[in-house]
Amino acid sequence: MEALWEYVLDGTVDWVVSDHACCREEAKFGDPKDDVFLAKSGFGGAEYLLAGMVTEGTRRGLTPGRIAALTSYNPARRYGLPTKGRIAPGFDADIALVDPADRWTVRAADSESTQEYTPFEGFELTARVTDTFLRGNHIYSQGKVTGEPTGTYLHRPTGG
Repeated sequence: MEALWEYVLDGTVDWVVSDHACCREEAKFGDPKDDVFLAKSGFGGAEYLLAGMVTEGTRRGLTPGRIAALTSYNPARRYGLPTKGRIAPGFDADIALVDPADRWTVRAADSESTQEYTPFEGFELTARVTDTFLRGNHIYSQGKVTGEPTGTYLHRPTGG
């Protein structure tokens, strides 16, 4: 883990994303449900990514701008999504607001994920995403999903 942080801090690693496995409960678990080895691989983690990066990254000296580049701008460039990753004219106004002084503990029971577990259980975070906007639409506020789903599939270039 320390080596990964070293590479993030020195710029060798230039983007950080989540391995989030999102699916309905009936598709996720095997039978018996409590046998983790029968569940589909991956885990709910996307909701902790930004708060975790702000918590640990700022402790290690990352600036808010660098965290934004690592979690938004650089991944958007890597995946060929030209209207994502910036707050500027012509971009999609996908914005996450973070309270950098909200201390809390990760609990799977409080998650929107149907997976019922997280490897981050019990982690103490010192930042929290309070609001999210998708293409300028306010879709998450103070811990609750708001409004109707508005996401659309974005075709990305392949190869080359």
